[in-house]
Amino acid sequence: MINLAEVFETNKMIEQDNLDVRTITMGISLMDCGDADVDVCCQKIYDKITRLAKNLVETGEEISRQFAIPIVNKRISITPISIVGSSCCKTPDDYVQICKTLDCAAKTVGVNFLGGYSAIVSKGMTHSDELLIRSIPQALAETERICSSVVVGSTKTGINMDAVRLMGDIVKETAQQTAAQDSLGCAKLVVLCNAPDDNPFMAGAFHGVSEADAIINVGVSGPGVVKHALQHMDEEQVADFETLCETIKKTAFKITRVGQLVAQEASKRLGVPFGIIDLSLAPTPAIGDSVADIMQCIGVERAGAPGTTAALALLNDQVKKGGVMASSYVGGLSGAFIPVSEDQGMIDAVEAGALTIEKLEAMTCVCSVGLDMIAIPGDTPATTIAGIIADESAIGMVNQKTTAVRIIPVEGKNVGDTVEFGGLLGYAPIMPVNQFVCDRFVNRGGRIPAPIHSFKN
Repeated sequence: MINLAEVFETNKMIEQDNLDVRTITMGISLMDCGDADVDVCCQKIYDKITRLAKNLVETGEEISRQFAIPIVNKRISITPISIVGSSCCKTPDDYVQICKTLDCAAKTVGVNFLGGYSAIVSKGMTHSDELLIRSIPQALAETERICSSVVVGSTKTGINMDAVRLMGDIVKETAQQTAAQDSLGCAKLVVLCNAPDDNPFMAGAFHGVSEADAIINVGVSGPGVVKHALQHMDEEQVADFETLCETIKKTAFKITRVGQLVAQEASKRLGVPFGIIDLSLAPTPAIGDSVADIMQCIGVERAGAPGTTAALALLNDQVKKGGVMASSYVGGLSGAFIPVSEDQGMIDAVEAGALTIEKLEAMTCVCSVGLDMIAIPGDTPATTIAGIIADESAIGMVNQKTTAVRIIPVEGKNVGDTVEFGGLLGYAPIMPVNQFVCDRFVNRGGRIPAPIHSFKN
């Protein structure tokens, strides 16, 4: 049982170290909303979301006030819409109509984001999947709160290179259609390999088909807390690795207990089963709330310096070990995120020349997700973007982990420029991209087979 003494123990973390509950996310199944008529389908979707989530925001704010725990975002994840709309959507415009309905529902209940405008095409694309994917640029350009994701590979199925090549074009088109907002649409679009069914973090959240009709997932974040703990640890003398790991584990345990309390309260008050706690050290643009700063506390001069990948691997593992001791249901993407635009330390490392896309790719072998919130020149070819997606998917496929690409080719921007996204999305320097091409590779078509170690049953 969790008691208030545990909450009081975290007061200093909240007040001084930027500890927050990043999100309460209600997962909602829309499997019963399909219909042959798109208008009827839209009405069913709107009615179910607004009925189940009508008290989500208010409940989150009540819990936040009662326990003095900041709860930054209240969000919704839904069944991948390519499944829900398969019976009624005959054109990309039909899917855009559903997307606008989702946006309207999100505004009605007051959530920050709604994720699940998604397709899972890791082995092949249905006609419905392709229609949804081709609708993404327009859908994200004409809505405000919708996040979209496409799963293009897994360890079990390999990598669908037809989908990867198509997503290169879709990312470019999304950037062009949202050029007036510095290509902001791409910040709400992620391409995944080995996506979990229970991820509460945008933009890759969706409600998996194996989930219950409705659940509550909570995402907790606290890089500032871990940084402070490591600084305190080294005040008298430089600690060895055993002490370092124990410090991170103990801190992660305390952070996860806060999330467990919030999840249990939200579940009880909303009458919706508790799903998982996702303990991910997700940074914010706030000074001191940075995963890159933790790397420096561990001992590298800047994120990207030699030793960074090893330090990140250590951090990721100890966060998970501490988290699983604090809750029986740790899931999602638990570990450490390394989004560039959302982490001031990462931005500083890029500007100092310490951090490149290639080094970030190496770090994604051991972090929670992948290449996240990276701004690149707007004239980057679609085939190059597809190649980056393929590389990151291969890391996920071979290592049996979730990887993702959320990359933003900012229209009209070049290396040396910066782009401002605002809020939690922060700002980012435009990073250089390898100028050598991969057109012949990504245009081959077909599927990269699953690795040999996938054959387990």
